[in-house]
Amino acid sequence: MHTTPKHIIAVSAYVTNENGEALLVKTHWRSDTWEAPGGQVEEGEPLDKAVCREILEETGIVILPIGITGVYYNATKHLLSVVFKAKYVSGEIKIQPEEIKEAKFIKLTEENIDKYITRPHMKSRTIDCIKAKNFIPYETWEINPYNLVGRLY
Repeated sequence: MHTTPKHIIAVSAYVTNENGEALLVKTHWRSDTWEAPGGQVEEGEPLDKAVCREILEETGIVILPIGITGVYYNATKHLLSVVFKAKYVSGEIKIQPEEIKEAKFIKLTEENIDKYITRPHMKSRTIDCIKAKNFIPYETWEINPYNLVGRLY
């Protein structure tokens, strides 16, 4: 009998403001590191909408996703993580206290990243975002009839 594999899809974004500072958060369960905000995609939710929702819920910040900088897989937790680069649009930092311990904009560089991001898999994702010149195309489709809902590239 065939069983459908179960995987979790998560999204996060490297959000920069007009000063080039990155929005980073500390969660209660990973308080040893700063990281890009994000979370789990809900069933049927387009990834670009999910990343906007998660960041607004966690930090109070409205973002505009620009593109995808990488796709990463956690083989231990069966978690596929899609990372976006995004621009700050509006809002003041207002954390979701049940999940987020602290959030702030930080002038992040490859030289100072170790001071903030201590987990190697989060560091590599963030460096990929900092260095990204091109993006992975992303489309959301509805079918019957075919309708392109959205595209980032």
